[in-house]
Amino acid sequence: MQKGGGGLLDQGILYLIPTPIGNLEDITYRAVRMLGEVDLILAEDTRQTRKLLSHYGIHTPMKSMHEHNEEKRTAELLANLQDGEQWALVSDAGTPLVSDPGERLVNACIDAGVAVIPLPGANAAVTALIASGFGGGPFHFHGFLPRKKKDREEMLEDLGRVQAPVVFYESPYRLTATIEQLAETWANREAVVARELTKHYEEFHRGRLDELAQIGRENGWRGECCVIVAGASDQELEENRAHAWWEGMPVINHVKAYEDRGWGRKAALKQCAVDRKMSKNDVYAIYHGLE
Repeated sequence: MQKGGGGLLDQGILYLIPTPIGNLEDITYRAVRMLGEVDLILAEDTRQTRKLLSHYGIHTPMKSMHEHNEEKRTAELLANLQDGEQWALVSDAGTPLVSDPGERLVNACIDAGVAVIPLPGANAAVTALIASGFGGGPFHFHGFLPRKKKDREEMLEDLGRVQAPVVFYESPYRLTATIEQLAETWANREAVVARELTKHYEEFHRGRLDELAQIGRENGWRGECCVIVAGASDQELEENRAHAWWEGMPVINHVKAYEDRGWGRKAALKQCAVDRKMSKNDVYAIYHGLE
């Protein structure tokens, strides 16, 4: 059982410390204290994190930890944690491991018996959601969509059935094209683009997807952007079922189509049953030639 949460322990510890997403005041007293007390800070971009540390007069040593060196860094430095050192992992902005690197290190620490202690703090997705008008209930956080067109299309097809608000991160350079694709794929749903959260030029643009796409075409987008799209309505799902891509396709081919996208057999059978409004047992029987 892992202990922790209050103060420093005798064993090695990895602290997961959120950093501000814009305004440098948006950090907890505890986070500032821990950044000053740990032996080392692992930062996605040390130049970015140095600005925060300088603001609070913190002089803790840093090393980089990003998607390109995470595996190597983990192997190099894990022994130091096992020997009792205490580190902090931070991302450029917001909460570590929310669409940011760190998964390998955290799992390596768990496997090695090193305590992993998370601190609460800033997160762009939640900050955008609570002011979007779609908050107050369930939501689906996705983060960044795949870059490749085919992968994006398949992902959006799957996400299109979610009946809760869906939260995306997107580069301002790709945002207009992404919104246009959403409008074409998901019908013209209500959505919000939140940009430059907590900063001087913070803005919320609300409207239907085609309206937001038009704003992008006319003015472009700048800064860090978060998009929240309303979930699928019952009517939209019903219309999609009426024009389903699998219509006229045998059950076996329907299941295999999902498997070809990388789905496991169990998940493919289940989704086929959902698509066709059949019981999973019936789909299983047809697929395996039991009836």
